[in-house]
Amino acid sequence: RQMCIRDSINYMNMKCWIAALVLSGGLFAACSDDVVVGQVDESKYTTGDGSVMGYISDNYGKRMFTNVEFRSAGDVSLYLKTTAKLTAEAAVTVAYDETVLTEYNNKYGTSYEVFPKNEVTLENGGVIKMAAGAVQSSEMKVSYVSDGNLDSDRSYIIPLRMKVTSGDFKLAEEDQTRLIFVKDLTGIPDCNKYVDGKPGVKVFSCMEVNDTNPLNNLSFTLKSNGKPLVDALIIFSANINYNAETGRVYIFNNENVQALLDQREHYLKPLQDRGMKIILGLLGNHDRSGVANMSKETAEAFALEVKAMCDAYQLDGIFVDDEYSDYEYSNITPGFVYPGKEPAARLCYEVKKAQPERWVIAYAYTTTYGLPSIDGMQSGEFVDYALHDYGGSSDLSSSFPGMPKSNMGLYSQEFNQGRTASESSLRSMRDNGYLSHMIFAMDPNRSNFEWSQLPAMERMARAFYDDELVFDGMKYPKDWN
Repeated sequence: RQMCIRDSINYMNMKCWIAALVLSGGLFAACSDDVVVGQVDESKYTTGDGSVMGYISDNYGKRMFTNVEFRSAGDVSLYLKTTAKLTAEAAVTVAYDETVLTEYNNKYGTSYEVFPKNEVTLENGGVIKMAAGAVQSSEMKVSYVSDGNLDSDRSYIIPLRMKVTSGDFKLAEEDQTRLIFVKDLTGIPDCNKYVDGKPGVKVFSCMEVNDTNPLNNLSFTLKSNGKPLVDALIIFSANINYNAETGRVYIFNNENVQALLDQREHYLKPLQDRGMKIILGLLGNHDRSGVANMSKETAEAFALEVKAMCDAYQLDGIFVDDEYSDYEYSNITPGFVYPGKEPAARLCYEVKKAQPERWVIAYAYTTTYGLPSIDGMQSGEFVDYALHDYGGSSDLSSSFPGMPKSNMGLYSQEFNQGRTASESSLRSMRDNGYLSHMIFAMDPNRSNFEWSQLPAMERMARAFYDDELVFDGMKYPKDWN
């Protein structure tokens, strides 16, 4: 990894502008294709009276939130699960209920809008049935279609309320309501690639933007379908800093990151128009603040600033990387705690709570290599993707419980240093269901492009998609001041 240049920008002006946007209310913005029923830690459902507890999980194994994108039509499956086998048939009835969203908006100060009720269908009348002796029900599909009137830049909510209608069990309070965040991308191109009808690998292009133009991600496509090789850009990187005078942790952007955000219509929107996600990296910056030492209150406040930043620049998520912080290990400043995995997990959890529709991506490196549960929620619930450090290839199920294999990134490559992966390793990754991958420092203007970077991406096209890479010859230089 290269270090970001730490030159100053007029942070206070940017902060006031974002705050004005937040107060004006004109804000919104994006999640998964793998169909795997995940595992939930049931220890939090034990009761003193021995009652059997039930909870609701979707086909991604998520209990906190369900995030989906669709074109024309889509669906998500809900399941009832219990902590012990039931002696008789059981049922939960699911109903579309706008008051669920009203309660959520009032509680968190958000202003999400409902997905149109007449475009939603609940399978089997909304009844989830579980047979006697089972611990998981059959699926109940929530289906939805596009009415052609929704804004593709915003997430809408399908608000659901659940009620036990038969069976000797209790439904956990947090499972009595559910929000499905829906983004209608009908008419917008997508980057999703498929192999034999199954989802292909998602490629995350992490770019050191001090010297690389993000538009270079547009130059590489697949021969069979013209889709971009890259699925998401990670802007490397915004910084976490501490203001000793105010006692506040804040986001700092150097002049290169800020230039791209200020000129997003030129440098970032063209990628989003092709279906790519834009992710903002968050990295320490040589002071006492960082990913892994914020108190709960500090993390909650910082998460709101992250949301304001993502809202202001229409970003699709964040990439959390715990490096370059000068943590305190004694005489710890108020607002901070002893550095460790739990506060790192807390930060990810609070960011996810503040903007459930956006991705939270963890770099599986240093403190963020494996995160514990927070408030009873497994880290795979509030971290959407985990991307290994260069060359890392181990399964991350024990490090991020509840995360599907498809969202674990293996064999990351560092193009500037020529640290690339073999075609056999990449193919093995795909064949074993690990469908996420990161490349760092891709830039066709570098001297090693022809003999190192380009062959590496050609191997990716073959291994991930059984396809050929097409390079259109465009090399975008850094052209901002």
